[in-house]
Amino acid sequence: MHLLRRFRVDLTPLRTSRDFRLLWSSGAISMFGTFLTYVAVPLQVKEISGSYLAVGALGAVELVPLVVCGLYGGALADAVDRRKMVLGAEIALGVLSLLLLLNSLLPAPQLWPLYVIVGLTAAVDGLQRPSLDALLPRTVPRDQLTAAISLGSLRYNFGAIAGPALGGLIAATVGVRVSYAIDVLTFLAAIFLLYKLKAVPPPSNADKPSLRGIVEGVRYAGSRPDLLGTYLVDMAAMFFAMPNAVFPFLADELGAPWALGLMYAVSSVGALAVTLTSGWTAQVHRHGLMVALSAGVWGLAMAAAGVTGNVWLVLVALAVAGGADCVSGLFRATMWNQTIPDRLRGRMAGIELLSYSVGPQLGQVRAGGMATLIGVRPSIWSGGLACVGAVGLLCAALPAFVRYDSRRGNPAVGRDYPDQSGEPVLDELGAADRS
Repeated sequence: MHLLRRFRVDLTPLRTSRDFRLLWSSGAISMFGTFLTYVAVPLQVKEISGSYLAVGALGAVELVPLVVCGLYGGALADAVDRRKMVLGAEIALGVLSLLLLLNSLLPAPQLWPLYVIVGLTAAVDGLQRPSLDALLPRTVPRDQLTAAISLGSLRYNFGAIAGPALGGLIAATVGVRVSYAIDVLTFLAAIFLLYKLKAVPPPSNADKPSLRGIVEGVRYAGSRPDLLGTYLVDMAAMFFAMPNAVFPFLADELGAPWALGLMYAVSSVGALAVTLTSGWTAQVHRHGLMVALSAGVWGLAMAAAGVTGNVWLVLVALAVAGGADCVSGLFRATMWNQTIPDRLRGRMAGIELLSYSVGPQLGQVRAGGMATLIGVRPSIWSGGLACVGAVGLLCAALPAFVRYDSRRGNPAVGRDYPDQSGEPVLDELGAADRS
């Protein structure tokens, strides 16, 4: 029984925090619909264009709005009521989902609106996500952050399993318009729950959104080699080994178009296994090392998915990759939320958004371009091997990232990690760790 308690998921944040329950529930509902659309949009682009590059270009369209709005959204998150920011952006995302539905209802759906809507969605998501991420430390105590992050991952992975699998089935049987319609309905429910959140006003001395504030956040990130490691390792892993854009073509090449939804969903099966047994994460303190090892496993698993010609082995490899990515995400998020002061939390969330979003967008472009040059499967396995090499080089270049230990201060730069209140984190004896 003691062993089971160590591994089972910790539900304490859901039991003790009303705002965390509302935030978690709204995300669970809207995420399900979003994953339906996640499958529907590239599939619709493939059906209209029949082009590898046209599907891969979805990532390129998202890139600039995500970078610009992600950084500015981080500055806004430190200067405005985060609840209002999240709610307003959620309404805008719902409207964009409605536009996808309207385009799909045309007698001949157009290609160009898909790119416009995808770009606008990336912009709004960039504005919303820093405020959404920065809300978390304000809804639960510091000692419940890892549990709250695990619950967020659990929510994500249930949606990522059910959403794409159902999305693939819906798109293949009754068409993408039904996926878009369900997405619109889920946004309505999520907006209602977000409306019930308590206000989260900024501090009275909060900086106004400005280029100077953004630069301050970037400089802070640059002063923390441990944070740089989390950003760069994840970006490298996603850039080289994120082949989702070519899944529609991989499914056809393997003679298994029925498996498309499973390809999108199965990585979350591995991630779900990790989150359901996430109690063990509280016993791990070398967070940077775990991020690096997990990124390496992700790359090896993606290489295996590209090498094998058996669809079932592909699905197993993708599940392993998903579990590794989940471990990486848990420890990256814990490092961020436990060590970044609240006055910078929004701006750092903007940088974090870029680290885990820009990589996948560029990865889609890389996967589509390489598939055009060398074929679908070689583009996948070569990217997986490149990921492993890149992670190794980054670990060698950033030893402080690999040495990071949550039980200590920052031995690399000789400064204490501030908690959410901006005060130094104290060790067990009540003294700030200055080692």
